[in-house]
Amino acid sequence: MFKAIKRMRGQEVALLIFSMLLVLAQVWTEMKIPDYMSSITMLVQTEGSQMSAIWKAGGVMMLLALLSTLIGLTSGYVSAMLGGLYSKHLRSDIFNKVQSFSLNEIDRFSTASLITRSTNDITQLQMFIAGGLRMIIRTPISVVVALVKIWGKHWQWTSLTGGAIIAVIGIVIIVIRYAHPRFRRMQELTDELNKVTRDNLTGIRVIRAYNAEEYQEKKFEEANDNLSYNMLSAQTIMSSTRPVMRFVNNGLTVGIYLIGAYLINSLVKTDPTNAIVTFSEMVVFSNYASRLLMSFMNLEMIFNMIPRASVAADRVNEVLDCELEIKDGTETDGIEGKEGTVEFRNVSFTYPGTEGEVLSDITFTANKGETVAFIGATGSGKTSLVNLIPRFYDTTKGEVLVDGRNVREYDQHSLRNLIGYAPQTAVLFSGTVSSNIEYGEGGNHAADEDSEAEVKRAVAIAQATDFVEKMDNQYDAEITRGGTNVSGGQRQRLSVARVVYRKPEIYIFDDTFSALDFKTDRLLRAALKEETAGVTTLIVAQRIGTIRDADKIIVLDEGKVVGMGTHDELMRKCQVYREIAYTQLSEEELA
Repeated sequence: MFKAIKRMRGQEVALLIFSMLLVLAQVWTEMKIPDYMSSITMLVQTEGSQMSAIWKAGGVMMLLALLSTLIGLTSGYVSAMLGGLYSKHLRSDIFNKVQSFSLNEIDRFSTASLITRSTNDITQLQMFIAGGLRMIIRTPISVVVALVKIWGKHWQWTSLTGGAIIAVIGIVIIVIRYAHPRFRRMQELTDELNKVTRDNLTGIRVIRAYNAEEYQEKKFEEANDNLSYNMLSAQTIMSSTRPVMRFVNNGLTVGIYLIGAYLINSLVKTDPTNAIVTFSEMVVFSNYASRLLMSFMNLEMIFNMIPRASVAADRVNEVLDCELEIKDGTETDGIEGKEGTVEFRNVSFTYPGTEGEVLSDITFTANKGETVAFIGATGSGKTSLVNLIPRFYDTTKGEVLVDGRNVREYDQHSLRNLIGYAPQTAVLFSGTVSSNIEYGEGGNHAADEDSEAEVKRAVAIAQATDFVEKMDNQYDAEITRGGTNVSGGQRQRLSVARVVYRKPEIYIFDDTFSALDFKTDRLLRAALKEETAGVTTLIVAQRIGTIRDADKIIVLDEGKVVGMGTHDELMRKCQVYREIAYTQLSEEELA
């Protein structure tokens, strides 16, 4: 918790200190009011008292009450501002941290959990900063001042108040014992509910296709019930403590007045002056004792907020303190004369948390201007191999070199500026056709080029002009999140257009043509061949037809290179390649 609070910046620290001073001022004004109440009580009961003196004491009481209210309002505003600024900066810090995560770190936390940590957890901390910190500062000060004021005022009252305090502390201990574990569990259950909801929304088409709505409803109900029952049990304990505390508080007030009545009655005949003093002390003692118990009652609210805020702080700290597996290098440029080359030297790779190697002793070189293709059975390691080039993961053994330099030496931003990457699953963002193609920065795209003309050119090369210009608003047509309002093949073509627009040194197409029909595939490859002349191109594919014209084809089988060469060479020398070829094409087509 304190580690999360220590993340406050200069402006937030200043607001926190100002808020603490306001709380101290408010407590001081509130604790002065009973003193004037005592003075008024004495003046009313004393013969010969001037009415002006009573009015004066009452006026001061009213001013103190008004001042306390104004200070309280200001303190609330400052605390709300503090909570808002703190959560704003914390959300930015988490977002920026997650941006630097490798795919392994994202998998370790899970997408659903990272969303919860960035929203719900920070909201818990914001509520604690805005309200809980004030109570934490206010409560001990109020308790100390009230104890000083009532100390030594008739042992009967003191004993009764001590018993009430012990009762309240007992209630607080019960809350800590039974409610806190449930509040801690609540964040984990929120993660699970978020995960089920996210899976349901992202997979809605598959769910409907398989008539699995009832199955998903059961999964959601189970996660929802677990969270609801956990929250219900925690809130039941918390809600039952307040009426019990109020009963103790009211009982204390009644007890003080009963004891006071007995004491005053015994002094009325023997010592009338002391009886008036005792009556005044009773009024003041009752007020301070009530404030004392109210301060302890505030502990209930504090202990309600602390468990969830503490868990939230731990979860936020886990993200912000996560040590990055992929460390940034310092180099921004490759070695002169090596531009556009990609080289693998005895590369092996194992996914974190697993034992078997996905890639084993991979060695090859893609020179500038070459088209190098990767083919193999599903699970042979093709995507894992190309993911090592932009450092989505780092190699377990060996080296990956881009432009003659180990990718670990590059600043990641500079490295990825050299690469145009079209992933296996085409990803589109909410926006327009143009905003998706112009997405990101860097590459070799000149800032002064006609952006609109370049977008149209990229779309034409990607064979997407026909459907884009038929859409409403054409290049300004709306694209929904994930590109759900266009087909799979259209998404792939827009993904290719994004890479073409970037004008990188190295093109990576990870099975990007799988959803295209044969005619579009052929036209797109022909256009790309002309566009990428003199530029390195790496293609992952399942179709022999897509890669048969590549300068070099690398055949992977269970993470190992079992063949390397041109199509004709592999047909003669590589059994695995021949098997793939004969399952896709006839002997006449291959001839």
